[in-house]
Amino acid sequence: DMVSSCIHAFGGIDGLVNNAGIYSSIVPRPFEEISLEEWRHLFDVNVFGLVACCQAVVPHMKKAGGGRIVNIISGTPFKGIPYMLHYVASKGAVLGITRSLARELGADNILVNGVAPGFTLSEGVIANPVQLEKLRENAKNGRSLTRDQFPDDVVGAVGFFMSEGSS
Repeated sequence: DMVSSCIHAFGGIDGLVNNAGIYSSIVPRPFEEISLEEWRHLFDVNVFGLVACCQAVVPHMKKAGGGRIVNIISGTPFKGIPYMLHYVASKGAVLGITRSLARELGADNILVNGVAPGFTLSEGVIANPVQLEKLRENAKNGRSLTRDQFPDDVVGAVGFFMSEGSS
């Protein structure tokens, strides 16, 4: 429905930003306390939702001669953040998907990139006091610029990858 609505409204689809995901509602806890049901639900959204969106837009991008896909990954697969293993694993999958799709779709002039922000103070994260308490200071202190990160900090990178300048 998303792709049909976009094509109807704009005459085609030349870009996709996969930004939907479960994160801000997660309460960090030991791996053995995370049920398989939680793993499945998180992978349904963070991984399979992204794949479904890509599968829906790619045929239209190929037909149009190209396009752009930007996947929001996360810094967590690079760091191995504890107590959120299902989230870290899902974003590791997104990282692998992004790299492989870039290779697979490049010949069709479809550029696939990923942006891997660190701990970002989105509205959802701010509303989760456990995440704020357990993750905020470590994230901030591990950065070159020791400050909080906000959603607006990610917009420029996404905008660049969606632009012709990223060719």
